[in-house]
Amino acid sequence: AKSGYMNLTGIDYSPSAIQLSEKVREKEGMSNIKLKVEDFLAPSAELSGFDICIDKGTFDAISLDPNDAAGKRKLYVGSLGRVLKPEGFFLITSCNWTKEELLNEFREGFEILEELPTPKFCFGGRIGNSVTALVFQRK
Repeated sequence: AKSGYMNLTGIDYSPSAIQLSEKVREKEGMSNIKLKVEDFLAPSAELSGFDICIDKGTFDAISLDPNDAAGKRKLYVGSLGRVLKPEGFFLITSCNWTKEELLNEFREGFEILEELPTPKFCFGGRIGNSVTALVFQRK
């Protein structure tokens, strides 16, 4: 929003998270952001036609659900395919999944375009990332 993008929408299933976001939006003077209470696993029909979707934690949270996490991950991928325009972009930042695991989760309907640089750490002589950030494109 601060970079001048105009057609922005933020969603959360929690009304209190949206209320907090509304306060931040007003404080920062970013009236060009629409905020909506939405369950991404069952999105409304009006949540569609996006060029870009950005996820920083939702897929991780869904993945930790003790009640059918695998099924909910499939619902998430299906919802993502419905809300994104064909050839739209999906950016995901995950603390729980490796690049290879995310490639497997999004193999149907999406192709990887790029892995974004993230901080690395070294432990026991091995180098790894504490966060994975990938850019996909809807097929």
